[in-house]
Amino acid sequence: MRGFKWTLLLLLTLAASVWAQDRHPHNIQVQKYTIDAAINPRTQAITATAKIDFTSLDNVSEASFELNNALAVSKAVDGQGHTLEASRDSQDSSVKVELPAPIQKSQTGEICLTYAGKLTGTEDGPVSGIKFAALHPDFGYLLYPARWFPVSGYTTNRFAADMHITTPADYRVIASGDLKTDRAGDGGTIYSFHYENASFPGSIAIVKGDPVRVSSQGIMTQVYFRDQQAAAAQSYGDETGKIMTFLTSQYGLAPQANLTVVETEAGAVSGYAAPGIIFLSPGSISNPVNTRVLANQLSRQWWGILVSPSNRNYLWLENGPARYSELLYQEHLGGPGAMETEMHNTYIEALTVKDPPVLQAARLDDYSPEYWALTAAKGAAVLNMLHNVIGDANFKKGMHAFMDKYSWKSATSEDFRKVMEQVSSQDLRYFFIQWLESSGSPEFKLQYTVFRTQQGFRVVGKVTQDLDTFRMPVDLRIDTEGNPEDKKIEVTGTSSEFSVDTFGKPRKLTLDPNHILLRLDPSIEVAVAIRRGEQFVEINDFANALKEYQKALEVNRNSSLAHFRVGELFFKQNNFQSAANEFRAAINGDLVPKWTEVWSHVNLGKIFDVTGQRDRAVNEYKQAIRTHDNTAGAQEEAARYSTKPYEQKNSET
Repeated sequence: MRGFKWTLLLLLTLAASVWAQDRHPHNIQVQKYTIDAAINPRTQAITATAKIDFTSLDNVSEASFELNNALAVSKAVDGQGHTLEASRDSQDSSVKVELPAPIQKSQTGEICLTYAGKLTGTEDGPVSGIKFAALHPDFGYLLYPARWFPVSGYTTNRFAADMHITTPADYRVIASGDLKTDRAGDGGTIYSFHYENASFPGSIAIVKGDPVRVSSQGIMTQVYFRDQQAAAAQSYGDETGKIMTFLTSQYGLAPQANLTVVETEAGAVSGYAAPGIIFLSPGSISNPVNTRVLANQLSRQWWGILVSPSNRNYLWLENGPARYSELLYQEHLGGPGAMETEMHNTYIEALTVKDPPVLQAARLDDYSPEYWALTAAKGAAVLNMLHNVIGDANFKKGMHAFMDKYSWKSATSEDFRKVMEQVSSQDLRYFFIQWLESSGSPEFKLQYTVFRTQQGFRVVGKVTQDLDTFRMPVDLRIDTEGNPEDKKIEVTGTSSEFSVDTFGKPRKLTLDPNHILLRLDPSIEVAVAIRRGEQFVEINDFANALKEYQKALEVNRNSSLAHFRVGELFFKQNNFQSAANEFRAAINGDLVPKWTEVWSHVNLGKIFDVTGQRDRAVNEYKQAIRTHDNTAGAQEEAARYSTKPYEQKNSET
């Protein structure tokens, strides 16, 4: 019976994996795009022709592409100019082109699509609520995820490109590749870009004026920021050079040294990396520099542009290293403590997704909270654990070796594992099976007895946990009457016995003292439940958010953060008495994090103002001020409402 269950589980896993890979099916491999586009930001219009050179991956009679629903196809022809039948499906933004005759596997073909439309930024894009393309009179941006040209094998089909973009004379076009300019017949300018290597060069920006040019650490960066963000251009150029120098030490030479940083607009994706270009939304541009967003996007010059996942189930190989890079840079700036805090938060985010396993990431929607939790947060956690297993020198050597071997190519998790095994001389199959192919995280229980020996002491113990297939080397810290002693024990299956000798008398044993493993314990369970609740709030699902916060309180009744989040929910729903009760509970709780105290007082003040109890409101604002905690501007907010009563706006309810 046990064997039958495992066989059934294996079949279900394989079926899910196949289904996941088929969510974005494609039967051709685009080798090169040649795009001729006329773009007028004043009218927000684009007219384009895309010639697509491809190789068939199977015997094909039609080719399918994704194209933004705001763009209408007016003509489709083959390499000989024969008209082809093209059909639209707005449900999945696809364009299907019927070929005049089937093309055999591994044969080449050519399709040319002519299309036009307006991209104002208000259209329904590939991801609801996020802008990837918009044309405005003073600027514009067309990112690859917008599918502003016909896309096959989104994020996995690497391609070369020649782009010829015509704009009115007072605009400048930024794109990837070697640039040439010519005058157009109507007085405009033709910007021609040639990108030879197979990558993802299909994102452009349209700007006015000259950039701020910054030389830092031998790297020249052109920065196109507008309005109030323009003041940060110099500092972003400086930091870009510093980050690129650091990342080069981690991964080897970047695809190109000189870069362009471009501002998009509010509502756009917070950051996006194209070959040689970083796009940042205004909210990601700050003073001081938002080094986490910038480091994440710059690292994608290696992870995603130089090397990319061969299919969408391997997306962790792009998003995981990008997240890990931003954490490594925080450590570089602020020391190990700076990274520990952010890694803890990353682990919590990773644990918010119980299923699917990492290698079924194609099942998740792009840019969803689950997508980032699985591919970015858990991907970074996997790298951090691997770093600990094989050691710092081998890890850095392996990252360099992987980049060297797969530059300008697609790669799989197996490819990555084999490189890491080679540099570390370890068999890492167990590690990759545990963290990429399986779901679940261990929750350890430790039992032990101390014996005296002739040389000192011996600790004999047992580690239990619920995952039958689990196997990992785990750090064990033994606090003694002298200095702490660190050992490493092998934990395999649901029960593992160990025996370690120490010189000093053991007083306390701690498994995984540095929290390297992605594991559960009561404090983590509370944080994970709260984070899940916050994710539900982000999509206005208050009922499920409340359930998650209540799960946190079942584990820790004194969790100030859980009480605070419940108070926020009740406040949003005008349930002021219940909200006040929760903010009081937060003040009387464990005060983790500390800012829950000041903001609970501020919110109590708001509740009393809304309910016409001005004296009580002022008292709460004064208590907030006495904390001297200015997290997120709490002191300014308390001072403002101390002199002028808070008034609830309709949007806040």
